Amino acid sequence: MTTSNLPESAHSDRPVVRTGTGTVRGRREDGLAVFRGIPFAEPPVGELRFAAPRPARSWDGTRDAYAFGPPPPQEPGMTATGANPDLPEGDDWLTVNVWTPDPDPAARRPVMVWIYGGAYKLGHSGSPGYDAQRIARDGDVVVVTLNYRVGMEGFAQIEGAPANRGLLDQVAALEWVRENITAFGGDPDRVTVFGESAGGGSVASLLAMERARGLFRRAIAQSVPGTFFSLDLAEDIGRALAAEAGLRPTAADLATVDPRRLPEAGQALSAKMLQHLDRWGRIAPTVTPFSPVVDGDVLPTAPWQALASGSARDVELLVGHNRDEYRLFLVMGAMYGKITEEQATGALRLFAPGGEAGERAYRAAFPEASPTELYERVQTDWLFAMPSLRLAEAQTAGGGRAHLYELTWGAPGNGGILGACHGLDIPLLFGTFEADLANLLWAGAGVTPEAEALSSRFRTAWTSFATTGDPGWPAYDPEARSTQVLDTHPTVTAYPEEKARQLWEGYEFTPSPLLG
Repeated sequence: MTTSNLPESAHSDRPVVRTGTGTVRGRREDGLAVFRGIPFAEPPVGELRFAAPRPARSWDGTRDAYAFGPPPPQEPGMTATGANPDLPEGDDWLTVNVWTPDPDPAARRPVMVWIYGGAYKLGHSGSPGYDAQRIARDGDVVVVTLNYRVGMEGFAQIEGAPANRGLLDQVAALEWVRENITAFGGDPDRVTVFGESAGGGSVASLLAMERARGLFRRAIAQSVPGTFFSLDLAEDIGRALAAEAGLRPTAADLATVDPRRLPEAGQALSAKMLQHLDRWGRIAPTVTPFSPVVDGDVLPTAPWQALASGSARDVELLVGHNRDEYRLFLVMGAMYGKITEEQATGALRLFAPGGEAGERAYRAAFPEASPTELYERVQTDWLFAMPSLRLAEAQTAGGGRAHLYELTWGAPGNGGILGACHGLDIPLLFGTFEADLANLLWAGAGVTPEAEALSSRFRTAWTSFATTGDPGWPAYDPEARSTQVLDTHPTVTAYPEEKARQLWEGYEFTPSPLLG
């Protein structure tokens, strides 16, 4: 902790706010008060390794909240530590950051809490692409971003540790928001959680968790993954993860490995997951050995079943996906346009409902599609599109309200090959066109007025929803299926991917089982 002798005023160039654990000093940046790296829980190391998060200890004096906290331990990747070498090192991973127009307790602005994605194994709130200043400024809202444990620290199913520790971190951060956000000018009764990919899956999980009830009023889930693990599957993967480290799958054994070295085990298993196709089924080709675990306690049931039973009927939901989600992974893997008929057939039989019958149904529904297009289509549908659609349907069935969207505007970089791919919504929402994945999405192309206009529409819709519960288009219902199509000229229409919807009609998204 660093301290200095600056004027202690919420309205100075170094605004000061008193939290429940101590006083923090932030900075004025382009009209906002910004606070970074505030602990919401104790560092989860030593005796607290693999434990549920414990509230942060109090401190004396005024803590300088100028720098993001250290990222949680993770394997290298696009959003890992290497993307921002200025981030500090250390064990204080569990921190929050706040962007506020004015840290005035009387302001009571809507609050938006961002949960990053990264396949449950990557990510941190200090990534440049998550700079929330444009959201806070344009929407006149308070934005909070948070760190949570990823990979083996946060999601591996191991003996002697609670399941879903990364989700428990998120709950702890939301409890910090409830207790402290008034001092930053936010309204604890108007909190919206929002997240993309694994962050969207986290939002969906929070909607199903008793521990998270009452901590937020609205939720935005972007590109929700359909991958949730049954307890048997998670335990089997946990054993394989521990074996890569030469250990038993227990908290005591794994705690003997430095947290910064343990991601190597996850990385090693990711490269071998296809060897476990006979046991892990559809999960094996994802090369992602981490997902929320439906353990019956922390996460009692999968989000679709929970919402359909009314678990979140009092929470307003905004959910959607991008048209060409899986394209990103094909392009990054140098596979786009190179998929063979044999590979397409294998993917269709593995991922489509009904196995061989599903393959025939996809080919009949998309008769002109190339092998690459079929391979991409079925994995877009299975992994992101249908889970997101079904979340809206489940929320409606459970007596709640949901608004649905699809992003169809294509990324301009690399000759437009990426289309409306996975992750494109992040730079559009945050307006961070020169950070993280945006460097690929806009490679060789400038940021046009068209992109800026769509970016502004994203922020307007998201912040309007956080403020009023209305993003600007009708709620979803099973008859009209009203969907906001986000493109150069946004329109509201019936759900655009009707062929895919019909192919998946009646399919239940349930926890992935252990096979054999």
